[in-house]
Amino acid sequence: MTQAILPIRGKILNVEKASMERILANEEIRTLFTAMGTGFGDDFDVSKARYHKLIIMTDADVDGAHIRTLLLTLIYRYMRPLLDAGYVYIAQPPLYRVRQGKMMKYIDSDEELEETLGQLPPSPKPEIQRYKGLGEMDASQLWETTMDPDKRRLLRVSPEDAENADGIFEMLMGDSVGPRRQFIEDNAVYVDSKNIDA
Repeated sequence: MTQAILPIRGKILNVEKASMERILANEEIRTLFTAMGTGFGDDFDVSKARYHKLIIMTDADVDGAHIRTLLLTLIYRYMRPLLDAGYVYIAQPPLYRVRQGKMMKYIDSDEELEETLGQLPPSPKPEIQRYKGLGEMDASQLWETTMDPDKRRLLRVSPEDAENADGIFEMLMGDSVGPRRQFIEDNAVYVDSKNIDA
């Protein structure tokens, strides 16, 4: 019945490395705990959740992925029952908008863009807008692509996803450098170099 937006400014505190005192001193984290109404940690009560969909909306770039990981780490460590109840989602905003005449389509990947452009007539020339971030969308575009319950695409984060990710969270966000270095070396072959931020 009600949607609320809680803007997070930049990257939140990495709770994997922080003391409880530092976590509670962080305004963004305190605000999230308050907005959900559930408390946190051992005092968490999922029955008090004000919202049954906590949707993480971040930009579709490396920084957005980092912010998403920080938020999921926070939720997994201190608000875990939200995951168990199926209340945590990740928004899937598009990367592009293609418009040609009266046709308008939102596109999710470079591959889909190439395929779509290959199917369009040569004239008139299609307009292509690449979204570097959600902040570039006007209100109507944000509603149509990410907020409208009838059209948005959400990915539910399952407890199994969180459990499988737990070890990776700990390794990537924790203090131990050796395992993190090994993970990066082992997985560097899978990185598409054109998608790395310069």
